[in-house]
Amino acid sequence: MDELSVVVVGAGPVGLAAAAHLLERGLRPLVLEAGPQAGAAVAQWRHVRLFSQWSELIDPAARRLLEPTGWRAPDPAGYPTGEEWAAEYLVPLARALGDHVRVNARVVGVARRGRDRVVDAGRDSEPLTVHVEGGERITARALVDASGTWGVPNPLGGDGLPAAGEAEASDRIGYRVPDVVGERARYAGKRIAVAGSGHSALTALVALADLAERHPDTKITWLLRRGAVGAVFGGGEADQLPARGALGLKAKEAAKAGHVEVVTGFRTAAVERDGERLVLVSQDGHRLEPVDEVVSLTGFRPDHSWQSEVRLDLDPVLQAPTKLAPLIDPNAHSCGTVYPHGANELRHPEPGVYLVGMKSYGRAPTFLALTGYEQVRSVVAEIAGDHESAAKVELTLPETGVCGGSGVFDVAKPESSGCCGGLPVADLTLTAPGARV
Repeated sequence: MDELSVVVVGAGPVGLAAAAHLLERGLRPLVLEAGPQAGAAVAQWRHVRLFSQWSELIDPAARRLLEPTGWRAPDPAGYPTGEEWAAEYLVPLARALGDHVRVNARVVGVARRGRDRVVDAGRDSEPLTVHVEGGERITARALVDASGTWGVPNPLGGDGLPAAGEAEASDRIGYRVPDVVGERARYAGKRIAVAGSGHSALTALVALADLAERHPDTKITWLLRRGAVGAVFGGGEADQLPARGALGLKAKEAAKAGHVEVVTGFRTAAVERDGERLVLVSQDGHRLEPVDEVVSLTGFRPDHSWQSEVRLDLDPVLQAPTKLAPLIDPNAHSCGTVYPHGANELRHPEPGVYLVGMKSYGRAPTFLALTGYEQVRSVVAEIAGDHESAAKVELTLPETGVCGGSGVFDVAKPESSGCCGGLPVADLTLTAPGARV
């Protein structure tokens, strides 16, 4: 077993960091990436600038691997775009890992060799078999799943399932932060609905509001499922990640300036065609004015379909490891109050199988690279048999207080005007279900 590779699924930031830690431990990593390059998912949001600095985006073991190659670290105080993160860090890191990284290798299954999930015998002694698209089988001592959630965006529908007519209207619905500069013709002068309350939605709103300043006939409607705007704009100046706080403040300014119409308490139930436009209908029958484009940024979810034959212990709500779920539940925690965690919280009943990175968070939002790097340091130590190091998990995350409440229906204040009533733009906290501000 010790001579076998540790298979890492996904050549993103956390997967490549895991490989670097495995090499330092004298283990054999094999990173399998479904895309055509390392950081393939990051490259797809190349136009988005991160709110973490370079100093928080480079894993220590990865740095130690890169520096002897002549690689020069970017300015630690800079804020890269996705394109820069991939080009200046992830691609060079994959190059330094050499043959330990394979691209265009999609994992479609994993099982205990010769045993389905029902069989008890041999689960501690038999290796894992990793199935790759095309028929290849790889025998592994352990599997570290860092495949993320990018490939499975949540639907527009307010109940977690696609709204009626959503699939048929997919040509007018985007599920990623739009490249407003690169796709100016698609959005300039159009009526656009943005659904979602996280940082991706704020990023889209700021970009679209900038476009509206140059093209005043561009109309933006922001749809919130929650009953009140509340803390959706984030921690502002109190956010210990300044760029993250500034993002919320910019979005708030855009709303106050009249570039963005905010509709609260709107949970999409249906999408209807109106000629070339779409009409969104809420679960209580409220109909929006027709829009040209919909940007649905309601989060992502993990894909566990290829892990059906291994024994995972997942929380029924978040689809995260059961021990981790209470620590990241957005109904109870902000990003900065997540308790440091590692191998102990990430292990499953299936020996040698770990979910790390964004996938370990399941449906919980706002994962930081710092969290993933500490996760894989601990997990790799555990795989290597260094249980003492695996247990010493240390992590300090920037406080913000903006991540909580995504699963809570906000209670309307008594003085609000009721469904669809108008409220002054200057006061973005006193809103009712269906209200516009």
